[in-house]
This record gives sequence, C-alpha cells and structure tokens, in this order.
Amino acid sequence: QVQLVESGGGLVQPGGSLRLSCAASGRTFSTSTMGWFRLAPGKEREFVASIIMSTGNTGYTDSAKGRFTISRDNAKNMVNLQMNSLKHEDTAVYYCAAVSSSTRKWDYWGQGTQVTVSS
Repeated sequence: QVQLVESGGGLVQPGGSLRLSCAASGRTFSTSTMGWFRLAPGKEREFVASIIMSTGNTGYTDSAKGRFTISRDNAKNMVNLQMNSLKHEDTAVYYCAAVSSSTRKWDYWGQGTQVTVSS
C-alpha cells in the first residue's frame, strides 16, 4: 500500500503562483508514475500532470502546459507541482495520485488540497 499526503494549497490571486507537494510513504517502490489530478465544482476529475519516477519524463494537460511544472525528488519520495500564472479556472481540489506497478492504474490517491484562485 502507498500513502500520499498533499500540502501547499491555498488562496491566490489571478496571475499568482502556488507550489503543491505530495509526500509518498509505504510501498513506494511499487509505484512507477505519480501525478496530479483536479476536481472542480460541477466538473469531472481532470488529469493535470504526471511524471515517471525512474526517468523524469513528464506529461501535462494542454491547459497546464507552459504554466505548471511537475518535478520529483526520489530521495524524499516527493512530487511537486509548481503552478504559475494561475487563473480562476484553475480553482479546484488537487489530488496527488500514483500508478501501481502491478495494475498500471492510478490506484493510490491522496486526500486532496484546495486551490482557490480569486481576487
């Protein structure tokens, strides 16, 4: 089992920045990829970004490209999401997630952290 704990959410003005962090514990060797999803009111859960832990290869949804950067710290079992130029539409609960090496599915989820972009 893998436990994920997010931190770093909060209230920020449009155009501002936030950095989300996700700390993984437990059987972290059983995860191959970690990432971030978000859930906004009235919308479906949306993929934001992912990173392959061994290679550092990254992927982003189109709305995040050029504004968000996902990074990893393998020594600390942490993944970060640097979010710049934030917009109102980025407001959501952000969830850290991890892919199980055995099922190759997003099987592990954190509890979520609220990001609110408002003036």
